[in-house]
Amino acid sequence: MTKTTPSLISPDDIAAAASRISGIAHRTVTVTSRTLDKLTGATVLLKAENFQRGGAFKFRGAYNKLSMLTSEELSSGVCAWSSGNHAQAVALSAAMLGTRATILMPEDAPAAKRAATEGYGAEVLTYDRYNEDRETIARELAEVRGLVPIPAYDDPFVMAGQGTAALELIEDAGPLDALVVPMSGGGLMAGCGTAARGRLPHIELFGAEPTAGDDTLRSLRAGRRVRIPVPRTIADGQQVEIPGALTFEVNRRQLNDVLLVDDNELISAMTFLFERLKLVVEPSGASALAAVLRNTDLFKGKRVGVILSGGNISLERFTSLLYPHSARKGK
Repeated sequence: MTKTTPSLISPDDIAAAASRISGIAHRTVTVTSRTLDKLTGATVLLKAENFQRGGAFKFRGAYNKLSMLTSEELSSGVCAWSSGNHAQAVALSAAMLGTRATILMPEDAPAAKRAATEGYGAEVLTYDRYNEDRETIARELAEVRGLVPIPAYDDPFVMAGQGTAALELIEDAGPLDALVVPMSGGGLMAGCGTAARGRLPHIELFGAEPTAGDDTLRSLRAGRRVRIPVPRTIADGQQVEIPGALTFEVNRRQLNDVLLVDDNELISAMTFLFERLKLVVEPSGASALAAVLRNTDLFKGKRVGVILSGGNISLERFTSLLYPHSARKGK
């Protein structure tokens, strides 16, 4: 069996994860822009997780979790369910640790994400995200094949690994007044929020969700987890129906608020990052910056950390979102 895991995470868990992944995960750069600071009236510090191994922050949590498996569990193989970034992270981590990975991905997952997952050596199976429950299918698959499930977010070791992104940001950029983090299942926010509050007790913590995928915001307002229909949004990494059970317990205790952004605002943030900073970021990865740009009054005069969570997007999709008229002319 895996080593004992706590029900919640602490700054010590994140420090341990940082030691575990040191020299394996990339210590991604923190990027600044005077133009962005002028637009927002804030000092904005961007943690560029699009430069992480596998193209997204997910490698941190996946590797931290897999590295805690016993040799017996590793020999059995692992499985995961994901629209793409966690899939790639588990596939890459499994290859590095000498085990095999089976990944359940939605039929409409971006082709580039599926190709990358298979490129790391994983077997990919598909499901209909709008009519089937991916977690139920994956756990049944794990039981039949004897695989170890690796959750995308609802696991203490996964959350702790994701929190190393904020730990690095604070170490490299210095004190922050606020931290804004993309939210899907809530693992990145749970880890980063815990890391940030451990270093900066008075920091304000904000999640960023697509307007169509506001499950965490609704859940916070209701005081319980609320399930919504699968969101229809360009942010495929944030098409989650309900927050994780563990992640919600962490986030409800420390979040100041969740900020919503629509698809057009995501595209505007992606465009700014590409044209001004030469950064390629996927829609989900740009959601935290989009939230800052939409809510400048909230952050004016503050030092604001922003997690750019990933950059896994094909050239075709990237150009079709940012420059749709040019994309149509090219056909």
